[in-house]
Amino acid sequence: MHALPEALNRAVDAELAGYDRAALNRAARALSERYLADRPAQSPIVSDRLRAAAYLLTRMPATYAAARSAVDELAVTMPDWRPQRMVDLGAGTGAASWATVAALDTIESVHLVDYADSALDLATRLLTDAPVEVSAERRRLGRPAEAGFGANAPEADLAVAAYVLSELSAGEQSAVVTELTRSAPVILLLEPGTPAGYARILRVRDQLIGSGWRIAAPCPHQQACPLTGDDWCHMSVRLPRTIAHRQAKGGSRDFEDEKFSYLAATTLPTAPVGDRVLRHPQVRPGHVRLELCTTAGAQEQVTVSKKQGAHYRQARRVEWGQTW
Repeated sequence: MHALPEALNRAVDAELAGYDRAALNRAARALSERYLADRPAQSPIVSDRLRAAAYLLTRMPATYAAARSAVDELAVTMPDWRPQRMVDLGAGTGAASWATVAALDTIESVHLVDYADSALDLATRLLTDAPVEVSAERRRLGRPAEAGFGANAPEADLAVAAYVLSELSAGEQSAVVTELTRSAPVILLLEPGTPAGYARILRVRDQLIGSGWRIAAPCPHQQACPLTGDDWCHMSVRLPRTIAHRQAKGGSRDFEDEKFSYLAATTLPTAPVGDRVLRHPQVRPGHVRLELCTTAGAQEQVTVSKKQGAHYRQARRVEWGQTW
């Protein structure tokens, strides 16, 4: 379970303290409806300070948890990688930056890019509580900067775009991927864990492989995705909910499961990894059944028996989205 870091929690609480809860809850519902629409945006979705605060309350914890989970898996694939500088395209309130800093203690600087003033200002303030240098750039993604395409972004070791592509046109999406590849030798994209979100990830995957990039995670191979029909590749991460979070989303459980699709790619060497667990393992008396995406590029079901000793104990511990 991935919770926000304590320093970020305190900063978020301080930001939310001055807002009327009923107004926050209405703004949160409006944000949720807009994101569920899953269509390009002509203007910032997080359009004012109230919506930025509502995002902090209801979406930042889930975005953080998904990004933290993806970065953790990327680190498994690249155990000798020591990134120091990152660029966060479409940074929003900075959830992906916080997740990366929490997962990789080598990160020293973060460059934020977004065109929503309220979100970018908030992200910059919140990151003052993180142990990194922060710079920011106001610009709509997929369009040239005034001084050249991405000209204000410093050279980086990692470039991230989390929950961004759905807000852009097809041409802008392709341009963002190009900017990512020009920004750093390792890139990470996250999208909602829906068929539409995964379709965007697949298009990016094809674009990157066609440009000579290696997929670092979650795919354990460079071949065509074996999932067909109504199936699609996505992961799940659990995060805790505060009382205010539950009230804003109209929920009763003290946790939430965030479904997401992601893709990490690189031009650097990667370590060999095993198959990828595609679903929650089915733990049964005496055996565990795993659904895997294999290094051979196939979808496969494997049953691990209690008689297999150490393998069985490992199968009982492995989680959806991890390597096997």
